[in-house]
Amino acid sequence: MSQQITTLTFFKYPNLTEKLWAFGMMQFAHSPLKKVKGLEFYKLLGSGKKNFDPKPDWSVYGLLQVWENENAAKDFFAHSKLYVRYQNHTTHQLTFYLKSIKAHGQWSKQNPFEESDDLDASNEMIAVITRATIKLNMLKKFWDYVPISQKDLVDNPSLLFTAGVGERPITQMATFSLWNDARALKKFAYRSQNHRHAVQQTQALQWYKEEMFTRFQPYKITGEWEGFEIPKGLMI
Repeated sequence: MSQQITTLTFFKYPNLTEKLWAFGMMQFAHSPLKKVKGLEFYKLLGSGKKNFDPKPDWSVYGLLQVWENENAAKDFFAHSKLYVRYQNHTTHQLTFYLKSIKAHGQWSKQNPFEESDDLDASNEMIAVITRATIKLNMLKKFWDYVPISQKDLVDNPSLLFTAGVGERPITQMATFSLWNDARALKKFAYRSQNHRHAVQQTQALQWYKEEMFTRFQPYKITGEWEGFEIPKGLMI
């Protein structure tokens, strides 16, 4: 039985000094993260501007972590000197605790997400992470099409939180979204003409070198974020 969980933490940096620190940690955080007990996989993530604009948002960074079990995650957030350093440099932190429902594809030549055996049937909320490495000769076509493909996400009442992130600007991108329920996600995925066309374009043009689509059950959210209210069912 898999006890694996995933956490995704967002950090907000208030000024130039802290933004420079955050940029440096994209390199310097690797060494301490590799030594964290119970951490099976991680990704340090930058962020794009609102509505999946490819231009970097230097004030927001993310940390994706896949844990052997929840106790390992709790120990990191409660006792890690590295996490304390992140807290000291940021004004806001927001952490999503996730159990994997299904994952297709690969991330850095592997699928790190094990399907959870401990999902809560009464919890209808769903989170999605999609990521891709874009072929260099397809970059312009891809980014020209992004505003159209994401048009139906703007002001969608069922979309509770969303962010565009990535390991590298422009070429290695990911999205995170939190939805009211699977029905709302399915409605967007299959009834949105713009999104359907984006899927067709993906299949026709083959613009990804590597891609992954994952669904999670969010079961807890900690911290705070400007403009986001944690759903009551996910508060601790």
